[in-house]
Amino acid sequence: MIANEKNARSRDFRIYAVFTALFIALSTVTAAASAAGNPGGGFAEIKGVVRNEAGNPIADATVAIFRAGTSILVKQVQSSYDGSYLARVAPGIYTVLAVAEGYNPASVSDVEVLRAAKLVYGFKLERAGSGNTIPERRIDRNNPKWVRRSASLSRSIYQNTEGETPAVEAEETTEAGSARSSSKKMSGAVMSYFATGAEGNYLAVNFAGFVPVGNNLSLVISGQTGNETAPKALSLSAKYRTSDKHTFRFAGSTAKIGAFIRDSQPVDLGELTLSASDEWKVREGVILVYGLDIAKLFGAGNSFSLNPRLGFQYDVNPKTRFSSSFSTVSENRDWSRAIALEDAEIAFREPVAVDDIVTKNSAPVVNRASRLEFGVERVLDNRSSLNASVFVDTVFASGNSIASFADRSRQLIAEDTFTANNDGPARGFTVFYNRRINGRLSASAGYSVGRGQRLSGGFFSGGNVFETDYFQSFVGQIDADFRTGTNVKTIFRLSPNATVFAVDPFHNRIAIYDPGLSVLITQNLPNLGLPFHAEAIVDARNIFDFANGIATDEGVIRLNGQKRSLRGGILVRF
Repeated sequence: MIANEKNARSRDFRIYAVFTALFIALSTVTAAASAAGNPGGGFAEIKGVVRNEAGNPIADATVAIFRAGTSILVKQVQSSYDGSYLARVAPGIYTVLAVAEGYNPASVSDVEVLRAAKLVYGFKLERAGSGNTIPERRIDRNNPKWVRRSASLSRSIYQNTEGETPAVEAEETTEAGSARSSSKKMSGAVMSYFATGAEGNYLAVNFAGFVPVGNNLSLVISGQTGNETAPKALSLSAKYRTSDKHTFRFAGSTAKIGAFIRDSQPVDLGELTLSASDEWKVREGVILVYGLDIAKLFGAGNSFSLNPRLGFQYDVNPKTRFSSSFSTVSENRDWSRAIALEDAEIAFREPVAVDDIVTKNSAPVVNRASRLEFGVERVLDNRSSLNASVFVDTVFASGNSIASFADRSRQLIAEDTFTANNDGPARGFTVFYNRRINGRLSASAGYSVGRGQRLSGGFFSGGNVFETDYFQSFVGQIDADFRTGTNVKTIFRLSPNATVFAVDPFHNRIAIYDPGLSVLITQNLPNLGLPFHAEAIVDARNIFDFANGIATDEGVIRLNGQKRSLRGGILVRF
């Protein structure tokens, strides 16, 4: 058996080496060819993020660029799922307008674009019909003049026809202007919440702050704190644009994992992570990312890992994008409660149990898994997109807390609780579909199939805890936005009961990885005229408490993680 394991690991290492070599060769050749094919440009970039009044990104918003003083449409782009947009135009003076279904438009006039400039304009759109914008407060808002201008504006954006000058006057320009100037100001957010789950009940506070330093450098400071079982972390990241082609990112964080028992005495265990990367825009539509990720335990352990980060993105045409990446996952981040500040999105660490940390030679080691992925994204129409990818995972250490029972009766107390290392490989294919049904409702669905790890039924007969087998996984998500300022996000996960993933097949595509049904609800709160935005959050995970395990005639084994949990809190942006 030992010889077979060594042969399997040797085979996986060879496959991993071949895929890595192919990735580097493909990225280098394509980048070189692209650079040779288009050595110059002279176009300028206008980019930013379109958000709603709650500060959440608006997907599929239309950003149109008109020549100043005319209705000639020069460029029109759609915002992506995170609300970001990017348009490239020739030097000139323009009017930039953002509009989304169900929202009032906002614009910035007389934008002077110089050769090879890189401008950032963020938009904050108000809900149509809420009565909070100046045009909606006009006494003559039902005058046919405004109706005609609104109709002309819609034609200019969606049908690319000429008509009157866009009817977004100084009142709306003021609102967008405030969004533009906010990109040069400090901003922050604080979220306080109460949570209950497998690790017990706790109170916690997450905070983040955006600090611009000049036009090319920005800093983000974030942290977590709370009572004994709450996650505790502090991080600092920096983004520095050295030129139009290179953007450097640096990040560092330290976090407390918990107390590790050594010689019958509790010893604090923490983790330090560092990362550095360069985003190189080789030419129009071609981006190459390279960098390093470092993770190190301190306190009760000193395990260390150093891993490369590689990424390549090529826009084949305006509707098709090819991407490939090699990255390493050493910590869990919770994207469902990420805080968006300007062009940065801050995700916070999930509570990590010491029982989920692998030990070797009686010392904890860093959880580490690498993924090599190749994908193609295709925009099908103005409302939907399709993403397909293949991935290969190499797992070095991935701890899972396991409970075993003497027989099938789950009323018995667990005979044993231990940590198992899921270090087996995984590979598969994933397809993910997004659809915006209307201005208030969107849906997405994903399916993944391949070979990975599952709990083994032969454990009670002296076999391994995990075994390699085929897997299938499905995820569905519905996002609804109501006029009352309520947003409801529902996610349903369905996988074979014994499947265990070191890296989720839908990693970075969905917000919640828990099994079964999960619901995230946010509700805008009144600010009483004060300069902040507040919202209430209710986050329910694995509502039906699905347990991932396997039952045999000899007994039952199951995972202790991802049990039902409930969290509620208040988020304040200022």
